[in-house]
Parts: sequence; structure tokens; C-alpha cells
Amino acid sequence: MIGILIPAHNEEDLLEDCLQAALRAAQHELLGGETVVVLVVLDSCTDRSSDIVGSYPVHCLEINARNVGEARAAGARFLLERGVRWISCSDADSRVAHDWLVAQLSLEVDAVCGTVTVETWDESFSESAQIRYHQHYQNREGHRHIHGANLGISAEAYRLAGGFEPLASDEDVQLVRQLERCGATIAWSQRPQVLTSARLDSRARGGFGDYLRDLMQAG
Repeated sequence: MIGILIPAHNEEDLLEDCLQAALRAAQHELLGGETVVVLVVLDSCTDRSSDIVGSYPVHCLEINARNVGEARAAGARFLLERGVRWISCSDADSRVAHDWLVAQLSLEVDAVCGTVTVETWDESFSESAQIRYHQHYQNREGHRHIHGANLGISAEAYRLAGGFEPLASDEDVQLVRQLERCGATIAWSQRPQVLTSARLDSRARGGFGDYLRDLMQAG
């Protein structure tokens, strides 16, 4: 069994597209009919996110931590208790490719760090900032980016590394560093594809949105 873990905080505008993409990936023919559990962890949501999740054949866990690390950790516990062998993490403002799960599993490692592709640039994100982004971002095999929106971990490696810590940001980086210390095999690959938003009002401080904002201010 495979688990897809998606934390969300007030994501009513983008959540439906995220869920539709995750469900398509869960039905990929190369998974051979293996069960895929899609879990959304609603963290301190005050919008329509709960109603949206309730209209899809996915699991829902509601918490009030306002902490992405705690949300991912709670979601991972939920999935592990149900016996998943692999946890694929994404974000509620992102859309995974149809073959996302297949691409992660085909690498046959303990963990996969994938890249992200910005789907549409925000109007406020200047052309010069976009150029700086493309100059620095390595969308290739052997990259060294870590994104919670495109991360996969075997259940065994996750337990060995101690899981996600309750951090307000960089919980994904912390987990990968722990995996490295444990000697886990990690693929740094562009094969698992994820489209993400370029919004600057990021839900987690220190996340991808703040990285983009820093690029704008560098100009």
C-alpha cells in the first residue's frame, strides 16, 4: 500500500486541482492495482477546504497546530498505522504528474527528492526575478533541491530517520538530512514531476514562496 500525504492550510482555491491530480496518479496502470491512500491533513483551516476534501474519495485528518512539520508528522503516523510501505508527499498548491508515484517507485531507493516546475508566474514576479530563478534552479538529475511538494520515503527509512519534526518550516530538509545521516539511499531526480504555484503569500514561512520573494528582492 502507498500513501499520498498532503498538508493544507486554507487552500480552497487550489485544493481541487491538487486532489484530482493525486487521484489520477493513484490510478496509474503501472501500479498494478496496488492500493493508494490519499490523505489530506487540514491544519487550522477556516475556509472551504474541509468541504472540498469531503467531496473526494480521500481521507481527511483535521488538526489545529498551524505547523507544517506537525501536519506532515500527523499524516505520516496516520498512513503508517494503516500499513503503507511508501509515503509520497506533496503540497495543496501543487499538481503531481500522472506517473508521479510510478516515477518515484521506479528509482528503487529509500527516498526520492524531486524537483518542481512553476506552472504560472505571478504578475508581480518580475522578468528579471524569473531569469534569476532559472539561473539558480537545477531541474535535472543530480540536483540538490528538497521540496515537501515532491518527496517520497519508504516506511522503513522514515521510521529509521525519526520522521518529520514539528518545525514551522524546513521539516522536509530536516528529514532528508536525517536520512543522509542514517545512510539511506536517496535519489535526487527530476523524473517525478510536480507543478507548483509561484504565489508569494506562502502558507509556511521559509518555504518556496519565501524563496521566490527573496529572488524578487535581490533585483
